[in-house]
Amino acid sequence: MTSEDLIIVGKLGRFRGVHGDIWVTPETDFPERFDGLKKIFVQNRREWEEMALARTGFVSGRPVLKFVGVDSPEEAARMTNRLLAVPRDQAVELPEDMFYIFDLIGCEVFEDGSDELVGEIVNVEQYPGNDVYFVKTPAGTEMLFPATKEYIRSIDTDNRKVIVSGPGLIDGEKR
Repeated sequence: MTSEDLIIVGKLGRFRGVHGDIWVTPETDFPERFDGLKKIFVQNRREWEEMALARTGFVSGRPVLKFVGVDSPEEAARMTNRLLAVPRDQAVELPEDMFYIFDLIGCEVFEDGSDELVGEIVNVEQYPGNDVYFVKTPAGTEMLFPATKEYIRSIDTDNRKVIVSGPGLIDGEKR
């Protein structure tokens, strides 16, 4: 399976206990997704390997995994800092008007009303108030759009299209 087919959901931490259990640092808004998993993809160098899980659990609200064949702290310690992923088709379904960042990256951005290409979303940063979309214009400059209903009119990830609008937000920028 390739990186494009997978969603990173966590990173392996240090071992826990004497039986090969490993702490997980979740990189997902849904850490409960680890509960009851039977298999997960683990990155080993630049390759992804599907590994079976003997058990999953939570200690103080943090996920702990036990891999089949990893039975000692020494074996578990060799897995520290490896990324964990699941296939894209196992992504948690989001409520309407919420999107995964990986689905937004690469979407073309158009100006509301004129359908003029503003650029392409190249990054999304998350802040307490709202997310911010980083859009690379055809001229190579970068514009920032707050991910609020005032500026983002519609998002269609299936067609890779985002419509933006805002007084002075686009007009004053040099593309």
